[in-house]
Amino acid sequence: MNSLKYEFYIGAEPEKVWSLLVAPEGTKKTFFNCVLQSSFIAGEPFAYVGPGNDGPETVHVYGNILAYEPNKTLSYIEHPGPSYHANHEELTSRVTFTLDTVGQCTKLTLVNDQWSDNHPSYQNAEGHWWMILSNIKTVAETGNTLDFGW
Repeated sequence: MNSLKYEFYIGAEPEKVWSLLVAPEGTKKTFFNCVLQSSFIAGEPFAYVGPGNDGPETVHVYGNILAYEPNKTLSYIEHPGPSYHANHEELTSRVTFTLDTVGQCTKLTLVNDQWSDNHPSYQNAEGHWWMILSNIKTVAETGNTLDFGW
């Protein structure tokens, strides 16, 4: 499977964009009402938890932190949540967010790669990353979330 790569230029400082990636009040706005639960220590687990198939505490994605440098880099190996696929533990990909300052903007780069063979979530990720990243850009610049009609 091909790597998914997205680059967004956001009219906000890196700290503001970073908080939308990791802070509970930020991820609730930008990651479909989920909270990122983690110690943010390399090798430690993480999970995106929020409303879903298993109720208000559904684990949507989980895995282990690879790298964490505040306001700069977040990288992890992820699995889809247990309620999505019976073989969720076998399904993996790597996600890396990188923030760079470009003039008065923050460049947010997302790479989602190293997909396990025949990963059933690839197509879903390909479409949903656009929505999540567009929402991050909108919230960082305006404070408002996008209404996807769900």
